Amino acid sequence: MKPIPLGGLGWVSDINKMVYLYWLIFVLYACVVLGMMLTVLMDNRQPAKTMAWVLVLIFVPVVGIVLYFFFGQNTRKEKYISRRSMDQLTKRSMFEYAEQQGLELPGEHAVLIKLFESQNWAFPFKNNEVGILTDGYDFFSALLRDIGGARHHIHLETYIICDDPLGRLVADALMAKARQGVEVRLIYDDVGCWNVPGSFFERMRSAGVDVHAFMPVKFPMFTSKVNYRNHRKLCVVDGRVGYIGGMNVAMRYIKGRDGRPWRDTHLRIRGGAVYGIQRAFLVDWYFVDRTLISNRIYYPVQDAGVSNGCIMQIVTSSPVSKWPEMAQGYVRILLEAKRYVYMETPYFLPTEPVMFAMRTAALAGVDVRLMVPLHSDAKFVEWGSRPYVQDAFDAGVQVYLYTDGFNHSKLLVSDDSLSTCGSTNIDFRSFDNNFESNAFIYDRDMALRIKQVFTDDMARCIKYDDYMRRHRPSFARRLWESLMRLFSPLM
Repeated sequence: MKPIPLGGLGWVSDINKMVYLYWLIFVLYACVVLGMMLTVLMDNRQPAKTMAWVLVLIFVPVVGIVLYFFFGQNTRKEKYISRRSMDQLTKRSMFEYAEQQGLELPGEHAVLIKLFESQNWAFPFKNNEVGILTDGYDFFSALLRDIGGARHHIHLETYIICDDPLGRLVADALMAKARQGVEVRLIYDDVGCWNVPGSFFERMRSAGVDVHAFMPVKFPMFTSKVNYRNHRKLCVVDGRVGYIGGMNVAMRYIKGRDGRPWRDTHLRIRGGAVYGIQRAFLVDWYFVDRTLISNRIYYPVQDAGVSNGCIMQIVTSSPVSKWPEMAQGYVRILLEAKRYVYMETPYFLPTEPVMFAMRTAALAGVDVRLMVPLHSDAKFVEWGSRPYVQDAFDAGVQVYLYTDGFNHSKLLVSDDSLSTCGSTNIDFRSFDNNFESNAFIYDRDMALRIKQVFTDDMARCIKYDDYMRRHRPSFARRLWESLMRLFSPLM
């Protein structure tokens, strides 16, 4: 037999090198994944969120690591705003709160008011006049009218402002006031406006508008910031008129999307609660600009013509707070309700405490009603939310599916005495990751008006059980939705 030349075995050596390289990469990858899993465990997050990230890291190779870098790193303990600065920014609100004469807090909600006051510095203000805006035409007409009448300052904060006809109209109105010498400040969320060209904002800056992005994302150094976004929608004009609610600045809030109408709710406020909206904006302004604004001129004496018993708190929540203020508020409302709680949310992926409170209230005989869109604008969220909707229905919650387009409203009303509207969805992201803001209103007239909004929306809904009788999901569909629910803490 003729011997095989040693040079002919070179391919064997190459294979061995490839095997060694494969195992080296595998070991390095395993070490990275194990390190990330250890970090997730040591963060002591909610067990559901911890398990969701562990599953992603194990069963979604490589992509799971990318998702973790973008959305999983826990930076909520970072102290973005110092306590001293918060004290100074809140001082004027505290001073005006102390000066309120004859402020009588409703006894049935005294504990909830105290909760928000102690945890969020959200002081109750009396004498508030509220306009409820339920479509984009009404909201943007009122907003542009108030912007046009501004004399001293305009403070606008939005998650999204699009470079579309409506966005350009609002931008032109802001630039016109800036040229007149009015102070105009704009905060937009960097991720919410990812697809908006920089030239759109530069044009405003060149006209004198002071524009800042909230927590800009610089790749690859600050990828964890993608997960913590400013979802607030606020506006203050001259310290006398304030807006808070669910509408961003984009054409879809007027024309809808994909041929479907868009339903939303925003509040226009005159009275003491404008101080709360102003304070929320100025805290965020300090974060983006490092300028401390607390002059009395931004907290003018309110119109004496607004005199009623409407008490309101402007409550904010954020991932840097020690406690989840908004989630705690929702739990408290559900557990102290005597007769009913009606809720609207575009995305229903509740944390376990909120889900527990809903089940407890419904099983105790409270009329709990939940309204969600029949079809979401985010398919993965829609799939993940269905098992939660079924759980709520099984516990006795009356579920309504909004069929007349997409309902983006975030509102709640309870017992003809309490209502809230703002930017907070009933989902993990709003309760844990986003910077949110809601107006909590303690007034019978306002509660009845919000209740009427809910009742009007019910006329555009189909009951969940009626829909399910006509559209029984297949086993494969139910399995897929259950799998999506596992990842709901990350959506």
